[in-house]
Amino acid sequence: MNRFLVTPYGYEKLVADLKFEKEINRPRIVRDIEEARAHGDLSENSEYDDAKERQSLCEARISLLENQYASAEVLDVTKLVPSERVVFGTTVAIENVDTGDERTWTLVGENEASVEDRRISYKSPIGRALIGKSVGEEVTVQTPGGKQVWEIVGVEYK
Repeated sequence: MNRFLVTPYGYEKLVADLKFEKEINRPRIVRDIEEARAHGDLSENSEYDDAKERQSLCEARISLLENQYASAEVLDVTKLVPSERVVFGTTVAIENVDTGDERTWTLVGENEASVEDRRISYKSPIGRALIGKSVGEEVTVQTPGGKQVWEIVGVEYK
């Protein structure tokens, strides 16, 4: 079984999502199916068909979350000795060598990524380029607009 890397925050979210699907969403859908059945003829009952479709999607989501939960490996960067090296869970400040544009990203698991929250997957092109590098090093990232060169200007273990 492949390991599923998550931060402590990502693990809490995974557990909460699984609990929601099992304890709130699944029972709600079962009630909807029962209510739709009470309307009679199921062959032309769009409410029943919709509820069954939602049930199928819910069960698939539960299965996915359970697999992720079973193979989750929580990596807490705060328990590591801080250094200038980029590892999973660190917050990295980078600067575009050509434009001077500065960005700060936290490298997280695939399901935790959120551009709005400045969290990118360690498997993304920039994440893969940054992992293992240290402050002062430059990384080249292939983007749809062409290659970009970024310098690592800071690493935080928080």
